[in-house]
Amino acid sequence: MAAIKKESIDFLKSLSKNNNRDWFSAHKPKYEKAHENIIAFADALLIEMNKHDHIETVSGKKSLYRIYKDVRFSKDKTPYNIYWSGGFRRATKKLRGGYYFHIEPGNTFIAGGFWGPSTDDLQRIRQDIDLNYDEWRKLLSQKTLVNTFGDLIGSQLTSAPRGYAKDHPAIDLLRYKQFILKHSFTDKDICSPDFVKKVNEGFKKLRPYFDYMSEVLTTDTNGESIL
Repeated sequence: MAAIKKESIDFLKSLSKNNNRDWFSAHKPKYEKAHENIIAFADALLIEMNKHDHIETVSGKKSLYRIYKDVRFSKDKTPYNIYWSGGFRRATKKLRGGYYFHIEPGNTFIAGGFWGPSTDDLQRIRQDIDLNYDEWRKLLSQKTLVNTFGDLIGSQLTSAPRGYAKDHPAIDLLRYKQFILKHSFTDKDICSPDFVKKVNEGFKKLRPYFDYMSEVLTTDTNGESIL
């Protein structure tokens, strides 16, 4: 399996201290070498994930996000991201949920779930929480899920969503606008030979959550398919 090299992480550390176009241009060969290493990591991860899931993303390179920042609407005008990151989409309309990996000294993690659900998806999720909140609590309290990812995270409303009472027994879940699970890694983990395996195993543990959400988002409140 393609291990992440120390040089690829060292490049990020140097970039974080020299986040400007002149420095980046002068060190472009180091960036390109590190980028190829991360592509190899993502390719190896994609192979492993397709053994237990169906991934729409066609290559590791296609999964990666650009290191060049879009600063048009940002207060932070530094031109480069100081991390490597990528995401995998699941294939077909029946399989919902997305995978994300983020590699950064002191802040490496994987995450999965629903970052920006559409209005229709968000409405359907809340309908299911309203009707089946006991099932949600059972799902989110599964030992493997909790031990790996902890609690559900994501932005939330400050009050109850429209149409739901503030004293609803599942108001804590109904207030979510994003439905994300996250697991962090140490800097020592990043360059270990089995990091691909660790990331893949983490993503694999999301499947009970993804399977439930896929069922919810492809059916109506009567359980009939909407595809």
